[in-house]
Amino acid sequence: MSYKCSRCKRDVTLDEYGGVRCPYCGHRVLLKERGGGIKEVDVE
Repeated sequence: MSYKCSRCKRDVTLDEYGGVRCPYCGHRVLLKERGGGIKEVDVE
């Protein structure tokens, strides 16, 4: 699963045993990337 660091804006991939820190700058706030697809909703 890919994340983006909120401080340095680099892409971060977390392994299953790693902590929740950016490996580049050490910041602890990571933003989850959204999918690129468009969702359609039926309004009936």
